[in-house]
Amino acid sequence: MSAPAATAAVAPLHVAIIMDGNGRWATSRGAPRLAGHRRGGEAVRRVVEAAPRCGAGILTLYAFSADNWRRPKAEVLGLLGLFDEYLHDQMHACADRGVRLTLIGRRDRLPPSLRRRAEAAEAVTAGGRALHLRLAIDYSARDAIWLAADRMMRAGGGSRDEFASRLRSGCGEPADVPDVDLLIRTGGEQRLSDFLLWECAYAELWFTGVAWPDFTAAHLEQAIAAFSRRERRFGGLTRSAL
Repeated sequence: MSAPAATAAVAPLHVAIIMDGNGRWATSRGAPRLAGHRRGGEAVRRVVEAAPRCGAGILTLYAFSADNWRRPKAEVLGLLGLFDEYLHDQMHACADRGVRLTLIGRRDRLPPSLRRRAEAAEAVTAGGRALHLRLAIDYSARDAIWLAADRMMRAGGGSRDEFASRLRSGCGEPADVPDVDLLIRTGGEQRLSDFLLWECAYAELWFTGVAWPDFTAAHLEQAIAAFSRRERRFGGLTRSAL
């Protein structure tokens, strides 16, 4: 798959967000870390509501990485419970707003009740066209790339386009989901943390010190406005340099 031509980006955008800072937000207030994750769920609702009017057609949120299993058991169980609660509470609201909800990442390690809830949410929201909300749970970009490469080798090879298709389908996604246009990370850190490494090859990056529980629609608008001012060359030259 060759790099896209050097043209101005047009809506709808694929925006990906690393939702960082929940635990530190809570700790700084003397609250348990799970309280920060719960407040982070409120930020998810704000951003999902704002994303379509800000020009996003796809919103991919990094909710739980494959490495997050290393966290204390109580925190992991609390997070999984919050995911189940979010899907239960929001699936019909998403359907009413035209939001299609899907999960990417491994499902075999999730509790059966959460898997069933995810399948129900995907079925209820399947007709959504205003926004495609993708929740990355038990997700690792390196693992996804390795599994796609392994399948490609077992199949006897293929093109880069075929590899990209296998990569996406291995995460439970349609092969035609476009690459990320804008990657946002909250919480002050500036790294990708094994998130959508292939899909972010040409993404614009926007980092903020705002912790995820404090992230608002105005912050999303600010990030997309900054994105719109950038010139995306995809390895080429600007028109003035030709």
